[in-house]
Formats: sequence, structure tokens, C-alpha cells
Amino acid sequence: MFLGYNTNGFAHHRLEDTLEILAELGYQSVAITIDHHALNPIEPNLPGRVDTVRKQLERLNLRSVVETGARFLLDPRRKHQPTLLSPTLEERERRLSFLCQCVQIARELGASAVSFWSGTPTDQVPLEALMQRLLEGCWRLCEFAETSNVRLAFEPEPGMFIDTMTQYETLFEQMRSPWFGLTLDVGHLHCMGEAVPENILRWKEVLWNVHIDDMCKGVHEHLMFGEGEIEFKAVFAALNHAGYKGDVCVELSRHSHSAVEAARTALQFLKDFVRNLHNSITL
Repeated sequence: MFLGYNTNGFAHHRLEDTLEILAELGYQSVAITIDHHALNPIEPNLPGRVDTVRKQLERLNLRSVVETGARFLLDPRRKHQPTLLSPTLEERERRLSFLCQCVQIARELGASAVSFWSGTPTDQVPLEALMQRLLEGCWRLCEFAETSNVRLAFEPEPGMFIDTMTQYETLFEQMRSPWFGLTLDVGHLHCMGEAVPENILRWKEVLWNVHIDDMCKGVHEHLMFGEGEIEFKAVFAALNHAGYKGDVCVELSRHSHSAVEAARTALQFLKDFVRNLHNSITL
């Protein structure tokens, strides 16, 4: 597995500087949240900017994942809107177009996956109607991802329409696409009262992306490691037992005020677990 850090925790840095810092600290991967300061597809010369970042990633020997959870990129007044659940076709198309652009960026970067979520509904309609909107968007996105040879990793998110692994399973069973897998956020599962190690093992065949952070049950707040309740020894043991070979990226989006120190502290914490796991295997 490859330890990484999400650029949403470097909100006050240029992307290029963030990549240099993460490589200097010793990270092996970066989760690039597409945002105003990070490969914004609305700004001109996207191909040239992507090519520059790709070359930098190669020089720094950093893997990448493309993340799509920017708060106000598509709508400066409404957090995380519009989504694939939005009431109007125009809004849903805007989100879908953005996700397709992210797939194109991932293809050019050689990223391991594009991670995305359902979003939160803004109108009062039956659950079946919301699920149908989401399915239609995901099916179309999968078709585009297949032509680009890019995997999609769907993330259950507390407070959103799909917020538990049970709901993810319902969606997954209806998708049945080889391009549709899972982003598992360790903190999210703990927040929702779901067993982390068991779900890692249950979904190991489609586990394409992992977010890691500390958290307390019932409170959706990403905490620095050691400030929450998660037993990380069991988490890493499950990842190892599942044979997970992908990215494990820290998500501390509210730590940008102390980004460098937060990234340094997080890596030291995680490296100890990986080192201990390795030692226990080799003995």
C-alpha cells in the first residue's frame, strides 16, 4: 500500500508546492482534489497544466488519485452542489460533465482512480426517484470511464444520500459495472457505527481507494490521528490481510492552516503502523 495525502488539506498552497512538500516529507501518493487552485477544468489550457503536473508527479515518484469533492468549485454559494441528485437535468449534467473532465484528467495523469460521492438531495422526492437519478448519472459516467480506461471509486459519505455501506451495496448491486468500485473512508465508517476491518475484507475485490483519518462515532469531523477512537492497528491488519495494494490517503481538509506540520505528523503516525505490520510479517 502507498501512503498519501489529500490536497484538500493544503487549501492555501499552490498544487505544485504541495506536491514538492509531500514528496520531501516522504509520501508515496497524492489525492488531488480538483479545485480552484488544483487543475480547475474551467480555467484555460487544461491539457498543458495537466501535462506539467504529470511530469512533476513522475519526477517526484508520486502516485495519484483524482478526488472530486471540492466544496464550492461548481457553485460559489452552495457547498457541494450541484450533484447527480439535483432536481433539474441542467444541474445534473453540470456535475456529470465535471466528473467526466476529472476522468480525463485522471487518464492523463495515470491516476489509479477517480473518487466521487452521491451528494445530498435538495428537493423532496421519493427515495426511488433519487436513486434513479443517481443510477443514471453513474451509468453514464461508467460508460465514459470505460472509454478512458479509468476506474471509478464511489465513496459513502455521512449526511449524503449514500452514507453507509449498506446503501452502497444497494447501489453497487444495481450498477454491476467492472468500472465501479469503492472508496472506503476509515473515519466515515467509524462515524456511522460500521465495522472498519470487516468492511475492508468484505469489499476487498473492489476496494480501489482508501481515505484515512481519525474520528468519533456519530460526529463527522476528520481528526488528527490519536484524537479520535479508531483502532488503526486493526485497520492496517485488515488492509494487509485483504492484500490491498493501492493508495491510503490522509484526509484532513480542515487542517490547511497547519498543512505542513499536519502532513508531517500524520505520516509519522502511519509509517509506524506500516513498519510494525511489515516487521510482524517478516519475523
